[in-house]
Amino acid sequence: MSEKETGRRDDLFYQQKNGYDCIDLDERLKLEAYCDGYKAYLDASRTEREAVREAIRQAEERGFVPYRRGMALEPGTKVYKDIRGKALILAVLGQETLEQGANIAAAHVDAPRLDLKQLPLYEDSELCYFKTHYYGGIKKYQWLAIPLELHGVVTKKDGETIDLVIGQDPEDPKFVITDLLPHLGKDQMAKTAAEVIPGEGLNLLIGSVPYADEGADRVKLAVMSLLNDRYGITEEDFLSAELEAVPSFPTSDIGLDRSLIGGYGHDDRVCAWAELAAIYQVDTPRRTAVCILTDKEEVGSMGVSGMQSQAFESFMADLCEAQDVRLRDCFANSFCVSADVCNGFDPNFPEVSEKRNGAKLNYGMGICKFTGSRGKSGSNDASAEVVGTLRRIFADNKVVWQMAELGKVDQGGGGTVALFMANRDIDTIDAGVPVLSMHAPYEIVSKFDCYMTYKGMLSFYKDR
Repeated sequence: MSEKETGRRDDLFYQQKNGYDCIDLDERLKLEAYCDGYKAYLDASRTEREAVREAIRQAEERGFVPYRRGMALEPGTKVYKDIRGKALILAVLGQETLEQGANIAAAHVDAPRLDLKQLPLYEDSELCYFKTHYYGGIKKYQWLAIPLELHGVVTKKDGETIDLVIGQDPEDPKFVITDLLPHLGKDQMAKTAAEVIPGEGLNLLIGSVPYADEGADRVKLAVMSLLNDRYGITEEDFLSAELEAVPSFPTSDIGLDRSLIGGYGHDDRVCAWAELAAIYQVDTPRRTAVCILTDKEEVGSMGVSGMQSQAFESFMADLCEAQDVRLRDCFANSFCVSADVCNGFDPNFPEVSEKRNGAKLNYGMGICKFTGSRGKSGSNDASAEVVGTLRRIFADNKVVWQMAELGKVDQGGGGTVALFMANRDIDTIDAGVPVLSMHAPYEIVSKFDCYMTYKGMLSFYKDR
């Protein structure tokens, strides 16, 4: 083949490269430093409440202050709005007024888990358990026979709220949902994966020693006595509690080359961290930069802390009113990156993906033009112009990225907050980190993709 023909191919064909072929040693060092910060954030953020609390702590260290109506909002002002302790909005005011729009990134900080029921405590055969109700899309069998922690809050009748964390400290006990031994698993193994364990069977084993008296439910009484001694709560206080059982796995490097990260909650705290780390680096952008950490995405984005609530409009309306700008004009000229993960191609399960259009680990930030299922149902489906905007930004800033698709046509699908942002008349597109074992108790991401997602978010905030 002649040199001219080779050049022609290079000019006309689209060729992807492994990301590590695109960066030098200096950037690899930056990549590792970034991922160290992410791993620390993930370990500190086992629940949506903890993710918001840690983000506020870090933001205040970097000059962000709580937003108050009537406060001065000059270019470069850094403010945040805490949404009931379960969602968060941060903004850095830009040089242009909000009439020219804002650069908005929205990630979610809730993750699949097991919520304790409102009357969870019971005893059976002298063993004590907590009953749970799973939250989000999970494969129930994956939650058997793994160590679990308990995180959340208990609000007492007098209004006092108690933070409760059991299992995170190395000296703490863990919890577990038991599984059936293979020797007696003939009938269980004949079931489909969805039937291996029913939802009502996801019960946490929490104790076995009876209380020293002659009454009934002695193990339950012993467990309740321990909780009362340590936290001052009674069984009735569970009625107004939000307690979540989450995997007790520390975030770790994966692989002999340490190129991957394993942990609980990559979906979608890996993108939440990219947004946070990026907006921390923004001083006085041309357009106002907005970072949203929302709740309830895994169950439809409903509720007062979800993306369908009015909390975002209320905050943005306040900023607009301070500049005598109409909110609808701001939204019409804004651009949103719905920063959510996509599935990475897994060679162990190639049948569910179409390799030409699926995201691969180590190929950079994944841009999802559409999500939804089957005929793109429930999808935002970003326009060509929106995709072109990101292409230009990423090319100008040397961001390694790839197009992504949520599996083969008719294989399944899913959604993000993108359609709720687009419904507000905001140009919106999905983009984020490819994940293996998504929604499992232990998910896998590539360090390279994590870093490029951060680099993409920073470019978006600063360049557009």
